[in-house]
Order: sequence, then C-alpha cells, then structure tokens
Amino acid sequence: MNFGYSAITIVEWRAPTRQQGFSLIELLIAVVVVAILTSIAFPSYQGYMRKSTRAAAQALLIDVANRQVQYLLDARNYAVGPAALTALSMSLPAEVASYYTIAVENASGGTTPTTPPTFLIKATPITGTRQEPDGELRLAHDGGKWRAGSPGW
Repeated sequence: MNFGYSAITIVEWRAPTRQQGFSLIELLIAVVVVAILTSIAFPSYQGYMRKSTRAAAQALLIDVANRQVQYLLDARNYAVGPAALTALSMSLPAEVASYYTIAVENASGGTTPTTPPTFLIKATPITGTRQEPDGELRLAHDGGKWRAGSPGW
C-alpha cells in the first residue's frame, strides 16, 4: 500500500494586502451624508442670519425713536424726511445699511413735520438680499410696531 503522496501542492501563504485609500462606494456614501447634513443645516443658518439682521434693524429703530423723543424736547417737533437721521446725529450701522433702507416720515407718510407731531420709521429690506422675505419693519411715535404689515415684531 502506498500511503505516500503522489502529488504535493505547495500553497504559498501570503499576508493579506492592505487596501490603499477609499473605495468609490465609501466616497459616494460620505458625499451623500455631507449633502444631507448641508441641506438640513444651511436653511437653519440662513434663518439665524436673517433673525440676527432683523434684530439689529429693530434695535436701530428703537434707537431712532429714543432720539426722536429727545429731539421733540429740543425742537418741539420730530425730525422727518430724508435728513432726519442727520438731524438726529445718527448714521446707519453697516449691518443694517447692507440689508435695509431706513426712512423717517410723519404718520401720514409725508416728509414734513405735522401738528401734532408724529413720526413713522420704516426699515424696508433691499431687494435681492436675505432680508427680502422678512418684510418691512415699522415703528410709530405711539409705540406701534409692524412687521410685513402685521402688528408686532
């Protein structure tokens, strides 16, 4: 009896080779995950930026109204018209000027002082900016506030 091996095959053992880099599937999965996170985060970021700029504009309107009260004590009327901010010794901050135009009018929309004294401060969003969907902000001499035609801010 022949218990020997007639044909011996020698199999060479090799250590598994390390994969270099990422596969295309792994890369595509990473891109999809980043795209999904971006699609969720970006609108929230835009909303945050819009609220931040709106808050700066509202603070400016309140500051203008406070200065109007002081101006009323000195001049016995409110500063209205295109030169109203100059008369109040104010300038627009860059954060507001980039997104809003500010107008100070009398309560009926005119640019001359009225009797009794009234004012209406309007912050109108500049077309094409992120603030455009926000609508116009208004603050009146009697404390009335409007945003996009609705009462309140």
